[in-house]
Amino acid sequence: MSLWNTQAVRWVKDQYSRTPFEPTRTRRVWPAGVRLVVMVVLFVLVTGLAAGMRSVAGDNPVLSLLFGAAAAVLALTVYAAAVRILEQRPAVELDTTVAASGLRVGAATGLGLFVATLALIALFGGYGTKGGVSVGGAVTVLGMMAGVAVVEEILFRGIIFRLVEELAGTRGAMVISGLLFGGLHLVNSGATVWGALAIAVEAGLMLGAVYAATRTLWLPIGLHFGWNFALSGIFGVTVSGNEDQPTGLLHGVLSGPEAITGGGFGPEASIFAILVCTVPTVVFLRLAKRRGRLCTRHQLRSAGTSASS
Repeated sequence: MSLWNTQAVRWVKDQYSRTPFEPTRTRRVWPAGVRLVVMVVLFVLVTGLAAGMRSVAGDNPVLSLLFGAAAAVLALTVYAAAVRILEQRPAVELDTTVAASGLRVGAATGLGLFVATLALIALFGGYGTKGGVSVGGAVTVLGMMAGVAVVEEILFRGIIFRLVEELAGTRGAMVISGLLFGGLHLVNSGATVWGALAIAVEAGLMLGAVYAATRTLWLPIGLHFGWNFALSGIFGVTVSGNEDQPTGLLHGVLSGPEAITGGGFGPEASIFAILVCTVPTVVFLRLAKRRGRLCTRHQLRSAGTSASS
């Protein structure tokens, strides 16, 4: 057996052998395509409900915190239940023993990446502020982005990436989930095609690489939250072309060439955001390769067969 196969079998066993369900003749794991459709439909409903709660909360900090937490808990509960029913296993990618560390490291990383991006934009004179400081605005964005990070990461990494990986391998899953993630942002009021493509590359690929390397959703959730909260909750600039969001701690103003500032879409459409986020993408892809987690469809199937034998 090759080194890769040894690593793959160990990984598959680690992911799927910790189920409390005993193998029986009646046990049935639904096909990946069916699971993908069912879970996506479920999370379209969850996303719609979360969006409704955000709309009701508006600029109210208390309601935003409550509804953001409610959306996060709802998404986590629905996902864990769906995995248990459809895959006959616990959702080990939501292992609570690593939740605190994953969220903490992820949030700090996301914050640091955006600070680096905005520092480069400011270096070229593209960022400034006006008005005073709004603590209430920061709290409002905090609650909103907590819900957004959990719901979107479960949908795009926990469901789409993970199940497409079974059908198209890890690299295929990264490309498909990344493009879909970028495409989602075309519905925002200030969306542009370039902005959506930038999101697909800098966020879709990066978050996919993080999940591929770690096989936990907590680190991508934390990273997603840290980036979004820094962007809007602290520095007060537009998130992904969403011009209707509440104002955060500061009221940021972008000026200058769109290639540098991102224009109306916000800093995520800046060339600097792509360059900065390429660094962790490469780091985590190399880590995933070293851990034997960049898998083809054939390798996943072979490893799954060996692990179950």
